[in-house]
Amino acid sequence: MTLRIFLLILVSVTISALAQVALKRGMAGPIVQRALDGDDLMQKLVAVSLSPMVFLGLALYAMGAVVWLLVLARIDVSQAYPFVGIGFLITLGFGVLVLGEAVTLARVIGIVFVGIGIIFLSRS
Repeated sequence: MTLRIFLLILVSVTISALAQVALKRGMAGPIVQRALDGDDLMQKLVAVSLSPMVFLGLALYAMGAVVWLLVLARIDVSQAYPFVGIGFLITLGFGVLVLGEAVTLARVIGIVFVGIGIIFLSRS
């Protein structure tokens, strides 16, 4: 795997992690939360679909998918896909830095295992 392919994978996974943060922010917004507390399904769908952060999250996912397609055009999916696990590391970092989420020992241990798994898979 070339450095360029690895960087494309990293860009794709990072964009997807940013999409998660945007979606979380959008779903945590007051308008969406009020709509989710109600019983009207249409009101819920409208509130979610009109949330700028939800829209941004979905747009970021689309961008990440386009970059991922560039990766898959160049290497086998079985070689590329294990690196998606890096997204767990990046998403945890964004969750802590952007959303103020807590880092627990269980999360750290889980991330370490994911990292070890990525190393084993990438070398096989």
